[in-house]
Amino acid sequence: MAYSDKVIEHYENPQNVGTLDKNDERVGTGLVGAPACGDVMRLQIKVGEGGVIEDAKFKTFGCGSAIASSSLATEWLKGKTIDEAETIKNSMIAEELHLPPVKIHCSVLAEDAIKSAIADFRAKQQAKKELAGAAPSGPAAAATAAAPASAE
Repeated sequence: MAYSDKVIEHYENPQNVGTLDKNDERVGTGLVGAPACGDVMRLQIKVGEGGVIEDAKFKTFGCGSAIASSSLATEWLKGKTIDEAETIKNSMIAEELHLPPVKIHCSVLAEDAIKSAIADFRAKQQAKKELAGAAPSGPAAAATAAAPASAE
């Protein structure tokens, strides 16, 4: 099986390799694996104002097609909104990289990692909202906390 020039380019010169701070509330992390072939992919997105993905990083343990799929996915994610990122499908990645049928699972892994990173980001945002709703804030809350308890 011969790899396409695009796969070779992304494998030999992968883009956006690295990590983002997983504890940052603006970072979503997706970790997916394919037990059948042993590929493992971690893909992270950093979302800025207006839901636009400012940065994307990946680390992949796997074959050249898995690394190329990850690299391409991170390039495509940057500058997209979360909603736009959700439209990236494995078929688009496979077509762009000219993946042979036996390597389609690599593009599926990349799509799954994108979905997982988005889900993690959304879960963090929901937890942040719930936490903000549970804790009183503002001048009224400060006055209530400072007021002495009345004895009846």
